[in-house]
Amino acid sequence: MNGAQSLIRTLVDAGVEVCFSNPGTSEMHFVAALDSVPEMRGVLGLFEGVVTGAADGYARIAEKPAATLLHLGPGLGNGLANLHNARRAHTPVVNVVGDHATYHKQYDAPLESDIDALAGSLEGWVRRSSHTKDVGADAAAAVAASQDAPGRVATLILPADASWGEGGETCAPIPPRTPHAVDATTVKNIAEVLRSGESVALLIGGPACREAGLLATSRIAAATGAKALIETFPTRLERGAGLPNIERLGYLSEQAMYQLEGVKHLIVAGTRAPVSFFAYPGKPSVLVPEGAKVHVLADVGQDVTTALSDVAAIVAADVEPVRQEASRPALPSGPLTAQNWVEVIGALLPEQAIIADEANTSGLLLPGATAGAPRHDVLTLTGGAIGYGMPVATGAAIAAPSRPVINLQSDGSAMYTISALWTQARENLDVTTVILNNHAYAILRMELQRVGAASDGPKAKELLDLSRPDMDFAKMAEGMGVPATRATTAEELAEQFSRALAEPGPHLIDAAVAPLL
Repeated sequence: MNGAQSLIRTLVDAGVEVCFSNPGTSEMHFVAALDSVPEMRGVLGLFEGVVTGAADGYARIAEKPAATLLHLGPGLGNGLANLHNARRAHTPVVNVVGDHATYHKQYDAPLESDIDALAGSLEGWVRRSSHTKDVGADAAAAVAASQDAPGRVATLILPADASWGEGGETCAPIPPRTPHAVDATTVKNIAEVLRSGESVALLIGGPACREAGLLATSRIAAATGAKALIETFPTRLERGAGLPNIERLGYLSEQAMYQLEGVKHLIVAGTRAPVSFFAYPGKPSVLVPEGAKVHVLADVGQDVTTALSDVAAIVAADVEPVRQEASRPALPSGPLTAQNWVEVIGALLPEQAIIADEANTSGLLLPGATAGAPRHDVLTLTGGAIGYGMPVATGAAIAAPSRPVINLQSDGSAMYTISALWTQARENLDVTTVILNNHAYAILRMELQRVGAASDGPKAKELLDLSRPDMDFAKMAEGMGVPATRATTAEELAEQFSRALAEPGPHLIDAAVAPLL
């Protein structure tokens, strides 16, 4: 058994069954070893950002890590943006990054780079396998490290000679560290804050955005009058009829400050106190109201769901959660707009859908339109690095092949990782992509104003414009094997969306909407 074979066998034994890959010369023995371990599914991505984003999407839905196979430092560098999103999502990902053979590194070959430093920037777990006999044990440690609460990116650097060398040994799975419990004193203190009679907001995140956490949060809010909020970009949010419909904290600092206005106590559970995404001249970075006190119920690595349930048992023992009633918007008519396309999605969203949401400015009204739709999961842009939607949808579809996956995708960020469509076609994945094609970096038009640099000059306008030439996403999709249509009216979007959901395999709809700005 060589090192690559021991690595893949150890990964499979630890529950890692999918490897999203973009390999090069130093990873060829790993590629060859896939045939000796048939339980491992290899999925090819044409760009490393697709590979890493797909691993993130897979793990968010499968609740276990996928592996990535990346080629040296440049391959890892190409995948860093979506690994940043995975880091912010606390998603378990196991990177296998090939490196030059140990004896070859001294010659500073053209692709030589500091892989350890690149991997270290992810603030996760990094190890280099120096000897073939250690590869299996290192792989088991990587899987466990990725799943240590609350989840992180683990990177195993695999020199080519450690991969091809004989004498590889498999290793039994290593149990990851589980979330720490919140102590009874903290639970009691939080209950006292909620009963203080002063204005309280409860901001939840992480696993609290699943059913049990939402129900406990709703009970607390109903019993105490606390304002319940969900972090701006949750990793995985369960929504729809029968679940509490809890408002998300706004992306814009002005919106978040309005939501928190008058709050004297902010309780954070499974997330952190909010700060502005960027600095703006004359505006605060910290969004907690001045003079308000922040109380931590559970850190991101603690058992936040149980902690919320324990608080609810004290302050809301006989109180039922407020559940969202089933409701859908009526199908709209007329030309597509940023306001009515979301009504089409809300009216037609299927049962148990998974939404990979990167609609950005075009999707501001989406939460309201889908609140009463059948239960569904929403995956969001946790780290703010755009180009995540298509890859995350790809990974989610592999994790849950029986569930419809819907990628709501802005046009500018689609171009970062559009080759994910090729992988969707190759794997015949049930992903319906709706491109919100407004021919603009609309969010940057907004930010140009918000930072106080508003300009009517032609050069500034040119840098934020995505026309000249207009992009034809239908043709791009068809060129990668994905059936595609174009919608300019609400009626066309409804017909095409329904048809795409009814047919197996991937589909893309190029939806023409006007920008908000």
